[in-house]
Amino acid sequence: MFGFSDETYIDIASGNGGNGCVSFRREKFVEKGGPDGGDGGKGGDLVFVVKDNLRTLAHLKIIRSFRAENGRNGSGARCYGRNGNDMEIPVPPGTVLKDAATGEVIKDLTGLDRFVFLKGGRGGLGNYHFRTSTRQAPKFAQPGEPGVEMRVGLELLVIADIGFVGFPNAGKSSLMNMLTNARSKVAPYPFTTKIPQLGMMRLGEQDVVIADIPGIIEGASQGAGMGFKFLKHIARTGGLAYLIDMSDPQCLEQYELLRNELYTYSPELVEKKEVLIGTKLDEDGAPENFEKFKAKYSDKTVYGMTIYDDDTVKPIMKAFVDMIGKGEVEHGFTTKLDTDAYYPESLEEYEKR
Repeated sequence: MFGFSDETYIDIASGNGGNGCVSFRREKFVEKGGPDGGDGGKGGDLVFVVKDNLRTLAHLKIIRSFRAENGRNGSGARCYGRNGNDMEIPVPPGTVLKDAATGEVIKDLTGLDRFVFLKGGRGGLGNYHFRTSTRQAPKFAQPGEPGVEMRVGLELLVIADIGFVGFPNAGKSSLMNMLTNARSKVAPYPFTTKIPQLGMMRLGEQDVVIADIPGIIEGASQGAGMGFKFLKHIARTGGLAYLIDMSDPQCLEQYELLRNELYTYSPELVEKKEVLIGTKLDEDGAPENFEKFKAKYSDKTVYGMTIYDDDTVKPIMKAFVDMIGKGEVEHGFTTKLDTDAYYPESLEEYEKR
């Protein structure tokens, strides 16, 4: 089992500009050759590049310092210094840049392929540019501008079309495995899902990215259980599917409890499109509870299902496609992510933060 790396800090810097050159022509048959110092090269830019094949920020926990190349100094004969190479930092879709000191969001990279964050310093002018009729031998040149250094925080928010929300053991992972070729862990005890899992569901020509979020418990918005760490990932989903275990004696109250936790964390979460799914209808007492559930929430879109009957799952698949429309979901676009989401960081290391 691998962990999920969704936050880190890195030190970054753009390159310094090269210095201008102080030089004079020294040729045998050229009298009073005059100044010929070349300009310094521009420093490299610091660029974030969004890579669709990345799913985690774990690679930025190994190398935490990134600096673009400095521009080269100018030289004689009006030769310009070479520009410094840019430093490109690959990040996964859904990455947000934050000020490390204040936590303020600097840039949301959602929907971007490339973002030039820090510009390199300009190269200095050589003494050739400072010649005048009264100053024919300037013995000075312009220094290059320094680059910019700073520490930034990076936060990854899972981007998905549909997010599964439910209490532990509500059947989220089982439905995830049925709809996609993700392989979420399924077991008869709580918190089998410890990290967000992504899967791709296809219905006809429509792809739907689904996120299975670890089970939420009462008080998650204040830090209880494991759901608190991942509530923020629900913000990037286009719609929510509330999964309620119909075999649970408290099933009629669970929807409101879940909505309350989401609302406490962020009122915007309960404004998302939603669908209610009653699970485990094959268990004793579940069908009767489901009828009561449907009656209580008659103004909502409610479906019932069991993993042993594919016919109960097909309407749910169509509902998910209808929720995201023609690919225009709330985060602005439909992602095209791979189905198996494994993350190269230990769970123990993640939980220490």
